[in-house]
Amino acid sequence: MNDTYILSVTTFIYFFSAFFYLISLAFRKRFADRSATVLVCSGFAFHTIAVVFRWVMSYHLGIGHAPLSNFYESLVFFSWTIVFVYLLLIRRYKHSLIGMFASFLAFLLLAYASLSGQVAYEIQPLIPALQSNWLISHVISSFLAYACFAISFGASVFYLISLKIRVSADRDFWEEVTYKMISIGFVLLTLGIITGAAWADRAWGRYWEWDPKETWSLITWLIYGTFLHARLIGRWKGVRMSLISVLGFLAVIFTYLGVNYVLSGLHSYL
Repeated sequence: MNDTYILSVTTFIYFFSAFFYLISLAFRKRFADRSATVLVCSGFAFHTIAVVFRWVMSYHLGIGHAPLSNFYESLVFFSWTIVFVYLLLIRRYKHSLIGMFASFLAFLLLAYASLSGQVAYEIQPLIPALQSNWLISHVISSFLAYACFAISFGASVFYLISLKIRVSADRDFWEEVTYKMISIGFVLLTLGIITGAAWADRAWGRYWEWDPKETWSLITWLIYGTFLHARLIGRWKGVRMSLISVLGFLAVIFTYLGVNYVLSGLHSYL
């Protein structure tokens, strides 16, 4: 058994978790909701074991680094952070729609990671630019921010859908989730940019290079900064804030995926 096998099992667990959340929403079955929660917790446990297993194996191979160094590993970790953030939210913001969204997004990311190929599965030595203690702090803070923004995106979409179908009961709930997640995510993204600048200075001798990923990280930061400014100073609410949240997550996706596929730069290996 290896980490890829464990992640394969985890992928299917997340899928069935999303399915049971859907059953819970469609038929108001409490058993389905509880089953979905048990599944997502089980999936997260397997997911964590896979990440730790890969980390330990890197030391057995004499390489010794956190599994955060290539695109495949980043997909695995991104999906882990989404479920992690959701599980932190369960006690305060328990809602089957959030669970379904988080589980299904984690499933999609892991399924996409499984298409990376055998080379990506193999644990490789770090390239010189990644050989820094700043790697872990930068990647963890950035992906936790992305996870918070993912949940806020889901909440914003559900808010807009509630307007379309004229269901007012959950609107305040979705607005609160969006605001809280973006507030936390913004702090984490700020930390990610700061640690990334420190890492860049260590690796390339300069804090900022206007690399495409750096530039789009700044654009993302400005979008979410605009959201918080409009909310706190302008007292904006409702549709405008949800649209800014959606725009912000589109910027996140382009920062993470679009830069890799469309633009080339110092972060292309991620």
